[in-house]
Amino acid sequence: MNSSLNKKYISNFVIVGGSILLLISFGIRHSSGLYLVPISNHLQTGREVFGFAVAIQFLLIGIGSPLFGAMSDKYGSGKASLSGVILVLIGLFWMAHVNTSFDIIASQAIFGLGAAGCGTAVVLGAVGKTVKEQHRTLSLGIVMAAGSLGQFILVPFAGFLIEVSNWSSSILYLTLIASVMIIFCYALNYSGKSDSSSQVSDQTLKDALKEAFKSKSYNLLTIGFFVCGFHVAFVATHLPAYLDDISLPSWIGSWSLALIGLFNIFGTLIFARLGDRMSKKNLLVVLYSLRSILFIIFIIVPKNEITILIFAALLGVLWLATVPLTSGIISVVFGVKYMSMLYGFTFLSHQFGSFLGSWFGGRLYDMYGSYDLMWWLCVLLGFASAAMHIPIIEKAVPRLSYQS
Repeated sequence: MNSSLNKKYISNFVIVGGSILLLISFGIRHSSGLYLVPISNHLQTGREVFGFAVAIQFLLIGIGSPLFGAMSDKYGSGKASLSGVILVLIGLFWMAHVNTSFDIIASQAIFGLGAAGCGTAVVLGAVGKTVKEQHRTLSLGIVMAAGSLGQFILVPFAGFLIEVSNWSSSILYLTLIASVMIIFCYALNYSGKSDSSSQVSDQTLKDALKEAFKSKSYNLLTIGFFVCGFHVAFVATHLPAYLDDISLPSWIGSWSLALIGLFNIFGTLIFARLGDRMSKKNLLVVLYSLRSILFIIFIIVPKNEITILIFAALLGVLWLATVPLTSGIISVVFGVKYMSMLYGFTFLSHQFGSFLGSWFGGRLYDMYGSYDLMWWLCVLLGFASAAMHIPIIEKAVPRLSYQS
C-alpha cells in the first residue's frame, strides 16, 4: 500500500514539475511575436531579420531536443532541464540588450538551445517514463495543457509589460519569471522511478536509433510533425504583425495568441483523453485536416475583432493537441526507455518546420508585402500531413512483444 502511494506521489510530483517548466517556457517562447515590430523598428531592419532570428530559435530547439533528450535518458531529466534553464536566462538577458542583427540572432539561438533543455523532449520523456501506460497519453496531455496555460497567461502579460514600460524592460521581467524554473527542475530528478520505466531492456542507444529510422511509421510520423511546426511558428511569430497590418487594435495580437493557448488546454486534454481510447494516428489525421479547413475559412471570411478571436479559439483546440498523440505513438511503438531521445528527433523535424514557418513568413512578406501565400501554404501542408499519417502502423515493435 505504501509502495503504491509512493509511486503515485512520485508520478504527481514529476507531472507538477514538468507542468510548471512548460508553463513558463511555452509562455515566454510564444511571446516572441509581440517583439517583431518593436525590435525590427529598433534595429531599423525589415521583418525578415527578426523572423530569421526566431526561426533560428525554433531550429536550435529542434537540434537541442534529441541532444538534451539523450542527456536526459543517460544522466537524468533534472540535470538536462537545469542546463536548459541556465541557457534560457542567458538568451533572454542578451535579447533585452540587442543593438545589431547579430545580437538578436545570437540571443535567439542561445534561448532556443536552452528551451530544448526545459521543453517537450525532456519533460514529456520524464512524464512518459514515470506514469503507467494506461494513463500515459492523458498525463502527457496534462503537461502540454500546462504549457498552453502559460501561453494564455504570459503572452498578454508580456504585451501589458511592453505597453507600460518598453520592450527591453519587459524582457528583463520575463527573465526574472524564467528563473523560477530552476526550482522545478528538481522534480524531474524523480522521473523514471515507476514500474513502467523499470522494465529491463538491453537495447543500446545506437540500436534504438537504428530501429526507429528503419520504421516507415516512425519516419512518416516525423515528417508529418514538420507541418505542425510550420503552422505553429508562422502563426505565433507573424499573427500579431498581420493583425497590425489590417489596422486592428494592438490588444488583438496578444489576446489572439492568449486565446489560442487557453483553448489549446481543452483541445489537448480532449484529444489526449481520446488518445488513450482510440487510434492516435487517426486522431492526428483528423487534427491536421481540420487545421487546413480552418485556414481556408480564415482566408475567405472578413477580418474583424470577432472573427479573429473566434479563429484563435478554434485554432487553439487544434494547436498542440498533436504533441501527446505523437509522443504517445512513439511510446507505444518503441517503449519508454529511449522515449526522450526518439521524441527529440521527431521534434527536430517539427522545429525544421518551425524554422521555415517563421523565416518564410518574414521573407515572403518582405518580397510581396502580404502573408497571403503563407496562409495557402499552411492549407496545403495540413492536408499533406493528414495523408502521411494514414499508413502509420500503431503497434509495438516485435522486440517489445517478445519481452512481454
